[in-house]
Amino acid sequence: MSENTRRTAVLVAAGLALAACGTTHENAPGAASGAAPAARACQGPGGKYTIGMSQANLAEPYRVRMDDDVRKAAAGVPQFTVRYADAAQDNSKQVEQVTTFLTQNIDLLIISPNEATPLTGVVKQAYDRGIPVLVLDRKVDGDAYTSFIGADNVDIGRQAGRFFAGKLLPRGGKVVELKGLAGSTPAKERSDGFDQGIAGTNVTVIATADGDWLRDKGQQQAEALLKAHPDAQAIFSENDPMAEGARLAAQNAGRPDLPIVGIDGLPVPDGGIKAVEAGRQSATFVYPTGGAQAVAAAKTLLVDCRPVGKTQTLGTRLVTEDNAAAVYEELNRG
Repeated sequence: MSENTRRTAVLVAAGLALAACGTTHENAPGAASGAAPAARACQGPGGKYTIGMSQANLAEPYRVRMDDDVRKAAAGVPQFTVRYADAAQDNSKQVEQVTTFLTQNIDLLIISPNEATPLTGVVKQAYDRGIPVLVLDRKVDGDAYTSFIGADNVDIGRQAGRFFAGKLLPRGGKVVELKGLAGSTPAKERSDGFDQGIAGTNVTVIATADGDWLRDKGQQQAEALLKAHPDAQAIFSENDPMAEGARLAAQNAGRPDLPIVGIDGLPVPDGGIKAVEAGRQSATFVYPTGGAQAVAAAKTLLVDCRPVGKTQTLGTRLVTEDNAAAVYEELNRG
C-alpha cells in the first residue's frame, strides 16, 4: 500500500468513527435540518449517565405528574440515573439547584423553568459547557438549549377561545380570566391565544387576575373577580387547579353552575378530566407533561449518539362531558 493510500484509509476510518459517535452534525444518523447536535458526552449503550431534573415546583399536580413520568420512563433506561430538584416557585433557588447540578458534572439537564428570564442565564451556562439541555413545558429566552419539548400554548388558548365563542357563549358574553405565573411563558401564550380565539366575536374578557397556577390563590382571585364583576358569565382558567379554586369561589358566590374551563387534563382521580366528567368544569384541554418524551430525547442524545430536533411540539385535545370518560381511560391505558 502506498503512503497516499494509507493516508486516505486513515482519514476515511476517522470520518466513519466520528459519524458513528454522532459528533458530526451533518453525518449523524437521523440528523435533520435545524436539529441540535448529539451530546458530546455520548458513550453509547455501554455508558452510564447522570441526568439533572430541575422542576419549577411540586405544588402543582401537573408538575408532580411530570416528575413521575420522567421517573417511569427513566426506569426503562438502565444507563440513566436521574437526580431531582424542586425549586418551590423560587427563581433564585432553581438557579442555585441547576448550578449544583453543574458542579456534580451531570451529563444532561432537563428543566421546566419557574420563569423564563431569570433561568435563561444558567441554562445557557449549561449549554455553553456542552451539556445537552432539554427545556420542558416552559421556555427560556433565546435559543441556548438543545431542545424544547412542550405543547403549543398559543394554540391551546386559541382553541379555548373558540370553545367559549362557539359552544359556551355562542351569543356572546363576559368572561373573567385566571392567569398563571406572570413570568412563565405558558401564561402569556395561553392568554394571547385566548384573545385570538374570541377575536371578532361578542365574547369579551372583562377582567383578569394572576393565580400563579395554584388552587388556593385561584380561589382567592376568582372570589375577588366575581365580587367585582357579578355580571361575569364564565371563567377561563389557564390551568385546572385554579379552575377548581374558581369552582369553590363560584359556589361561595351562589353561582354553582357558572361555566369554567381549565387546561392540563391530567388523567388522575383529582385531575381536570374527572372534574369535567363530574360537572365541576365545562371543559379542559389535555396538556402533556412531556416527561416520557424528554427521557426518549435524552436516550437519543446520550445512548444512541444521535441529534434531536430543536422543538418537539406535543398534541392536545378538548375534553368535554361527552368524551371525558373515554379520554381518561385512553390516557391511562397508554
